[in-house]
Amino acid sequence: MAQEFTDASFKTDVLSSEKVTLIDLWAEWCGPCRAMTPVIDELSADYEGRAVIGKLNVDENPEVPTNYNVRGIPTFLIFKGGELKDKVVGATTKKVLQERIDALL
Repeated sequence: MAQEFTDASFKTDVLSSEKVTLIDLWAEWCGPCRAMTPVIDELSADYEGRAVIGKLNVDENPEVPTNYNVRGIPTFLIFKGGELKDKVVGATTKKVLQERIDALL
């Protein structure tokens, strides 16, 4: 199961982490976001122990999307060592996200 990120936990869970971390910025009302949920859950299982895969609800946590200029969802932010390393905007394939994560592992 994917980790749940919040504005409050972001600094500790993402910016202070040395692990590669993929964050799915989503909202309940967003159809493409809901379609990506199984992919995110699969990635979470596939990368368990090697990378952190999680979700952040933009309606409940507006600070992170604002800080990273997220203008559309779903948006996937990939961090390593507390730094934003990659960004994918829009629904995509599991393979694309795997390639982006693998490049940083």
